[in-house]
Amino acid sequence: MTAKYVLTLSCPDKPGIVAEVSSLLAKTGCNITSSDQFGDSDSAQFFMRVAVQPVNVHLSCAELREAFTPLGSKFKMDWSIHDMDVPQRVLIMTSKFDHCLMDILYRKERGALFMDIPAVISNHADAYQLTASYGVPFLHWPVTKENKAAQEQKLLAFIDEERIDLIVLARYMQVLSNDVCKKLPGKVINIHHSFLPSFKGAAPYQQAYKKGVKIIGATAHYVTADLDEGPIIEQNVARVNHAMDGSDLVATGRDVERVTLAEALKLHLERRVLLNGSKTVVFKR
Repeated sequence: MTAKYVLTLSCPDKPGIVAEVSSLLAKTGCNITSSDQFGDSDSAQFFMRVAVQPVNVHLSCAELREAFTPLGSKFKMDWSIHDMDVPQRVLIMTSKFDHCLMDILYRKERGALFMDIPAVISNHADAYQLTASYGVPFLHWPVTKENKAAQEQKLLAFIDEERIDLIVLARYMQVLSNDVCKKLPGKVINIHHSFLPSFKGAAPYQQAYKKGVKIIGATAHYVTADLDEGPIIEQNVARVNHAMDGSDLVATGRDVERVTLAEALKLHLERRVLLNGSKTVVFKR
């Protein structure tokens, strides 16, 4: 089977980057199968994603990284080369609402999401049977005001021990501490409704229903210390109307949430999301 690698990079924008990257990849025996690039005039940063396959040559991912290192240094790049045949290890965290968890488990089983799931962690036991039905280990870690700090240290140890690449908060209704957020930059994806900041707290869909909103949305973003304000990966909306009651809005909102989170997860797994300060550059198909 032919190896498939993806190069992602960002660096100060200047002439010659694309030419030199393409030239080096050609010299190593790689054929470019897709290439996307973007120069951000606001940040003066350049972003690039290149998918390649070695042709008539055996070239490991480690060897390609070694060959690319001098060029990365020359242009002061923040870069990575990923072996796309190696699945990322994704930890899923959830609470009582299981619609996002169910959707991710189903898509993973059907091959729509290429990843490994070492475990599902929850502060409630409600999702145990669902998780077990997919053969995924379920860890029930209750969180209280008294044990929250200890549970977060346990979580960080688990992430290290299990070599977790990404954490997905699939309606995990606990706020991660600033310390955890700072230790996992760009490695935690969250999903929430897009009513914020208008309808905060409990029962946001009921609040929206009483206000007669006509659009329901969901936002998937990377988690930062600023609650629900991390770099956005994906957003979607669905229209509602006067004939729908509060339960209809809840059902529609959950559909939008699960689809939006799955799309964001797939984009991340395919190495299509690059951080650009408080924003993201997303190279879609």
